[in-house]
Amino acid sequence: MKHGLLKMMVAGSLMSLSVGLSAQGQVGPQGVTPAPADTRLLATIKDRPAVKSAFAALESEHDDWVANIITLTEIPAPPFKEAVRAKAYADMFRAAGLADVEIDQEGNVLGLMRGTGKPGGKLVVVSAHLDTVFPEGTDVKVRREGTKLHAPGIGDDVSGLATQLSLIKALVAAKIRTPMDILFVGDVGEEGLGDLRGVKHLFFKGKYKDRIASFFSIDDGSTDGLINGGVGSKRYKLTFKGPGGHSFGAFGLVNPMTAMSQSIVNIYKIPVPANPRTTYSASVVGGGSSVNAIPNEVWLQLDMRSASAAELAKLEKEVLAQVDAGVASENAARSTRDGAISVVKELIGDRPAGTTATDSPLVSQTAAAYATQGVKARLSVSSTDANVPMNLGIPGITIPRAATGGRGHSVDEWIDVSPAPSLNVKRMDLLAILAAAGYR
Repeated sequence: MKHGLLKMMVAGSLMSLSVGLSAQGQVGPQGVTPAPADTRLLATIKDRPAVKSAFAALESEHDDWVANIITLTEIPAPPFKEAVRAKAYADMFRAAGLADVEIDQEGNVLGLMRGTGKPGGKLVVVSAHLDTVFPEGTDVKVRREGTKLHAPGIGDDVSGLATQLSLIKALVAAKIRTPMDILFVGDVGEEGLGDLRGVKHLFFKGKYKDRIASFFSIDDGSTDGLINGGVGSKRYKLTFKGPGGHSFGAFGLVNPMTAMSQSIVNIYKIPVPANPRTTYSASVVGGGSSVNAIPNEVWLQLDMRSASAAELAKLEKEVLAQVDAGVASENAARSTRDGAISVVKELIGDRPAGTTATDSPLVSQTAAAYATQGVKARLSVSSTDANVPMNLGIPGITIPRAATGGRGHSVDEWIDVSPAPSLNVKRMDLLAILAAAGYR
């Protein structure tokens, strides 16, 4: 997708980011310290009577939060098939009190909380993604053991969806209106080959695309994480083609399997930096027709990642060159009398890299929101919906879902819904959103 390349060569601050270390060098193992002014601001917001009422609402609806997690988890949402869950989530948006609720052309669920400012002005986006990594037919029945809930996708990102609903209901219950509008989104296509299609639509084609001032993704599985760096990725399907033939009678002809294998060996000799962290993986292979036939087609899916847009672009160029070298070596090694080996390079995933600066108001105010709840924000990088605004130079971060757990992206995924830690996270999420929307 061409849009995924936009602004990837912008300022150097977007080009170098490593886990736990910002371009400004302000992040260490103890996390980030917010600016004093932001610390004072968030303490003031926290002490407002309406905010205390919102906190009380969060506490009173804890059981509803758990029930919403179970309900949404048990509505399957495999990649590119989120429609049933989206419809249910839109109904939840309406019941929670949002205005202008709709499902857009890409399948995102949108709902607006109108502020006190001029209609049509800048707004804050808060999102959580609807899709899971699990294919159609996966058993998504929730099993409960005390405060632990077990089911595929229950943490990533159903707990984020449920937390978003809790924040909405708390704001409505406390009758809080922020100066800026807040657009709440349940987006599609965050996982795998979805390639961030929901958020890309929101920023490049959606009706609110020119109004977005800042962006929150509720998709971190810790109680102190603040993701301000987006790990970019390039994903290719490489299809190697040749004449094929009988394994005995046509022995000596070029074999696309050998070209693919040589390409993988070549790729795994490419040196990559540890800082910024840059990686590659030959992940999925397929093709061939019979054990006694030279295949006429085989394919490979390849993943490349980096926290630096520049390093990712460099790696992509080197990888594709090594694929060409693998093809050339096979064509030189065996007979091409019935045809040579060729390769089709299909880009199947393009997640842009980027960062939101440590000293930006969004990061500093959010860190201050965490501090009001006794939490020191721990900055990190990851690949989330926030990659898109980061890459475009729009402040974007990813914040916790309010449910810790384990075994993410596996069928035995689980979360802990104990009240105390989850409520602490919801309070700091709420404060961060209020600050970003101009509430004072």
